[in-house]
Amino acid sequence: MPATTPLRDSSLQQRLDAAIAQVNQVLLGKARQVKLAFACLIAGGHLLLEDVPGVGKTTLAHALAATFALEFQRVQFTSDLLPSDIIGVSVYERETGQFRFHPGPIFTGLLLADEINRASPKTQSALLEAMAEDQVTVDGQTHALAQPFFVVATQNPLDLNGTFPLPDSQLDRFMLRLSLDYPDAAAERALLTGSDRRDLLAQLTPQLDGAALATLHQQAQSITASAALLDYLQALLTASRRHPDIRAGLSPRAGLALLAAARAWALLSGRTHVLPEDVQALFVPLAAHRLLPVRGANGETLARQLLAEVAVD
Repeated sequence: MPATTPLRDSSLQQRLDAAIAQVNQVLLGKARQVKLAFACLIAGGHLLLEDVPGVGKTTLAHALAATFALEFQRVQFTSDLLPSDIIGVSVYERETGQFRFHPGPIFTGLLLADEINRASPKTQSALLEAMAEDQVTVDGQTHALAQPFFVVATQNPLDLNGTFPLPDSQLDRFMLRLSLDYPDAAAERALLTGSDRRDLLAQLTPQLDGAALATLHQQAQSITASAALLDYLQALLTASRRHPDIRAGLSPRAGLALLAAARAWALLSGRTHVLPEDVQALFVPLAAHRLLPVRGANGETLARQLLAEVAVD
């Protein structure tokens, strides 16, 4: 029996449409970025928002958490932030003669790691185990995280003062990297004449919940990817590994992430199968931060070159 999809479940489709519309009411003029963020969460990935301050990165994270009814925690990353400030710490209790673990803010549904690249690499790496395995280890004890669990991190451009570039292993844990950029004239006028974003965020109501998100994730996994589609996806991966301006191309894990994200994008587009256009829509935000270019090259430019050079059979 074919898997149920939102195309056959009108109630879930309506809730999904309402969720997207609600976030778009808060983040004006960024419909594509909102859809990409939804695809990332439905695919089970973590999201990196890179842009200058003040363009709505934190607003998007708040809106996603409220719309999906996810428990929300925000950590402001600074140069003196410690790993224990994120994960938690074991405290000795004199009364019992034992250590008791006090969970940190990472034990939540959606963690906003705000300005993640202002913290030291040691503190940044505190998120690695959580993002890879949905657990953290403290003093030899493993603690499972709540499900679903997502990290939405914001990052300032590296030419700003007081920033530390994320290591490649950390970047690879983010399924997508998005840039919101400045709003167009119409959206900016609506921002100037409309309600305060904080007031709008306070008025948001849950449109989906953890169970609905899990259902959407399962349905996205059931979206058909034909052999020809997989041939195209593999051709992009192979081209990234052979490109003369790329030191290290896309890994098999990146290929799995691209397929998962493309399936989620197809689901959001109301289809039961993946098209090459779905892969193309996700390729740059998924690949650009993973490509290791030679000196002077740019990951986003290289990702667009790969799309242009690899033909769809």
